Amino acid sequence: MSILMNVAQLQERTSAGKRTVLLDVRWVLGDPHGHDHYLAGHIPGAVFVDMDAQLASHGRPEDGRHPLPTEADFAQTVRTWGINGGDTVVIYDDAGSAAAARAWWLLGYSGIANVYLLDGGLAAWRAAGLPLAEGEETAEPGDAVVRYGAKETIDSDGAAAWAGILLDARAGERYRGEVEPMDPRAGHIPGAVSAPTTENLAPDKTFLPAAWLGARFAALGVAPGSSVAVYCGSGVTAAHQIAALEIAGFKAALYPGSWSAWSNQPGRPVATGADGDRVEG
Repeated sequence: MSILMNVAQLQERTSAGKRTVLLDVRWVLGDPHGHDHYLAGHIPGAVFVDMDAQLASHGRPEDGRHPLPTEADFAQTVRTWGINGGDTVVIYDDAGSAAAARAWWLLGYSGIANVYLLDGGLAAWRAAGLPLAEGEETAEPGDAVVRYGAKETIDSDGAAAWAGILLDARAGERYRGEVEPMDPRAGHIPGAVSAPTTENLAPDKTFLPAAWLGARFAALGVAPGSSVAVYCGSGVTAAHQIAALEIAGFKAALYPGSWSAWSNQPGRPVATGADGDRVEG
């Protein structure tokens, strides 16, 4: 089953009156005004999703910048979004699905089926000349059941011991340790392979075709039967990488704490350079 829905398919559903829960995850790192952007214009019927309040919890630095919400908290959030069992859910953002993928992954992790990313997001909707709505929208509470564990996760010890392919979804310069704008140490987990999420997308911010993504991941060492895990800065865009892997036909585990957790744990080794040519404790 595809995890993507295009604008034409979404428009057909909504025009035909088919029940569709729309979620708007308007979040970009460094921009605290996502809700304002949503209020100014969103796909009609979409409910705003707050990344920091609904798609993450807040703990110790060694837990990372965006730890997963507790199961109980996320269950309440899912109900406020108006999701019922069996509903079709379509999620979008205005950032190439980088933020929307976090909600997509969490719903899948919760065992909720029929969840799609709107390919191209809000930009594709606008490009099609379709209308936008302003202001806040809310939903009648839903009854969907949340039960964590339907997708694989690993923690810091799991990342340290990972025997398969560990993909680093951050920009290449952060992987190499040339810059680090957010976290206390620069570099990457030793043995990880650089795989920036930006390379999953076409110029119009839609996902590349499955065959192209398959070739991309094959070049990074991913093959049928490979054990794959993914991390990024704080566990958000790593979900985008997992989405791209699923489009290509592969499954992968998420390291939710990601680099923000790893780099806050004294004693965890750090590698720098294009091929991890230097490792420090």
